[in-house]
Amino acid sequence: MEIHVLSPEVVDQIAAGEVVERPAHLVKELVENSIDAGATRVHIEYFDGGRIVKVIDNGKGMSPEDLPKALERFATSKISKTDDLWKLRTFGFRGEALASIAAVSKLTLTSRRAGDEKAFQLVSEYGKKRDIDSVGGSQGTTILIEGLFENTPARLKFLKSDSAEHTAIKNTLKAMALSHPHVEIRIQENGKLVSFWPACQNRKDRVEQVLEIKPLYVGEASRENVNAYAVFADPHNVAKTSKNIWLFAQNRWIQDRSLQAAVMEAYRNLLMHGEFPIAVVWVDVPTDSVDVNIHPTKSQVKFEDPSLAFRAVAGSLRSALEQAPWVPAGKPATPVTTPRFDIPSQAPVAPTVNLMFEDKALQSTQFQKKDFNFAFNSVSESKVTYEALAQSAEAREEMNVTPAVQLRSSAPEVPEVRGYWSSLEVLGQANLTYIVTQARDKLVFVDQHAAHERVVFEKLMTAWKGGKVDVQEFLFPLAIDMSPEKAEALLTLSSEIERLGVHIEPLGPGTIGVKAAPLFIKESSLSSVLDKMASEVAEQGGSYSLERAVGDICATMACHSVVRAGQALGIEQMKNLLRDMDQFPLSSFCPHGRPVSVEYPFYKLEKDFGRIV
Repeated sequence: MEIHVLSPEVVDQIAAGEVVERPAHLVKELVENSIDAGATRVHIEYFDGGRIVKVIDNGKGMSPEDLPKALERFATSKISKTDDLWKLRTFGFRGEALASIAAVSKLTLTSRRAGDEKAFQLVSEYGKKRDIDSVGGSQGTTILIEGLFENTPARLKFLKSDSAEHTAIKNTLKAMALSHPHVEIRIQENGKLVSFWPACQNRKDRVEQVLEIKPLYVGEASRENVNAYAVFADPHNVAKTSKNIWLFAQNRWIQDRSLQAAVMEAYRNLLMHGEFPIAVVWVDVPTDSVDVNIHPTKSQVKFEDPSLAFRAVAGSLRSALEQAPWVPAGKPATPVTTPRFDIPSQAPVAPTVNLMFEDKALQSTQFQKKDFNFAFNSVSESKVTYEALAQSAEAREEMNVTPAVQLRSSAPEVPEVRGYWSSLEVLGQANLTYIVTQARDKLVFVDQHAAHERVVFEKLMTAWKGGKVDVQEFLFPLAIDMSPEKAEALLTLSSEIERLGVHIEPLGPGTIGVKAAPLFIKESSLSSVLDKMASEVAEQGGSYSLERAVGDICATMACHSVVRAGQALGIEQMKNLLRDMDQFPLSSFCPHGRPVSVEYPFYKLEKDFGRIV
């Protein structure tokens, strides 16, 4: 078979297939060129599934001499030597995008620099350039793409429906807007304005603007030379897919499974199965610590140390999530008084009688009641509580239980500063499952099982992380076989693993010896836990795998060791549980991600009763 050199037309179409796989990629390249040119306003129009695209910016513009150069392959103003690839400050650098686009479309390039009297225009029809003309136009650059892929029918037939391609374009432009809050972006679809995002002062404002979600919260973290900045929604506001996890490296929109896993790790024990968080995360590293030149569309990057990036992303979200900023801060409790009917002055007024829960008049119905100790402080105390719960479950006593509504004394109360949960006024228990409380403007129903489950889970995890967990030492080290690479990865983190209660030592190439482990981790599960952990060390930074496994165990222990639905509680028991919830910011969710409370605003109650319209 004879070897021959491909013609420029074939080479350009091959490049176009890599750089411009679909119209959304074309739009991304053009908008990035506008931003590289210093544009503060970018207007994008597209028609017919993106086969016609127009991008207008107010950037620096190009000279007439540079117009034909811009359509040549490997022609760029952004780098000049090899070292520049490791000092990139621009989004474009390959010098391929415009040449690739011009090879598969009719391209009209119009540009004017500041100070020039007029604009200049170059037309290229599927790679064949015309002469440059002078035209009218404002400062900046306008690129019109028409007849995309018409000279390559095989590629044209692989395009999806117009609506699917439009959705992909809008998704790409959302990412461009998120990464450049200082740029005004206007989008028209088939001649209709669909989005307009004015310039913003900061990333948080732009995320709220683009995703149309409020409130959002901010978190930051650094791991050595890697910095992560996150804007995220609380775990009540979730998505059904991972499409609302937006990742940026060096302000480039990227697809990275490891960083996506870091976001999910940060939300551990806060989401139910099938739920995904809404989060936008930026990762910044020194330019020589990341390689952006590994994919034609620049949608992937390679970090010098992926584990640092993983830990920075997870830390930026987790540190903020653990503060639970969505939970209202504790305020002085304001006593709620029961409205009284107006009574004529001449009518005799009967003395007020305040009924209490202990009054016999309110104890005519018999229900089951059980006592629980909600405030144990150590793992050993928790074991005693679990045993007591199990015993009491077998021998329930029928006792008088309070009604669902409490009549309060009208005597003034001294306000005290309390946390959100303990500041709620306990009214009673509904269906032996939900604690009924009220705040100033709403009723709040608290799932007693989910609430107690979170409290017990947090206490177990706190004891474990603080080194107060019981550890069992093996008479002979437990030998675990794995690949030499995995064994070496674990041994490099032996000191960190020891703080988690697992003591390891090398027993030979590819064999790890476990000298001691937490008492509540089954010996049979150690092998799988450590093997999985070793696999994730390189990209996730060490202890996350083991901590996740221990978290799952603690969640299971908590679920089977706390108050259940259908068990009666007294008022003081319910108050004690709410007070315990205030000790842990993440008390809004059980360890499996299920919400702990449901709110019912009074305005909705009044609307349902027809008191307001």
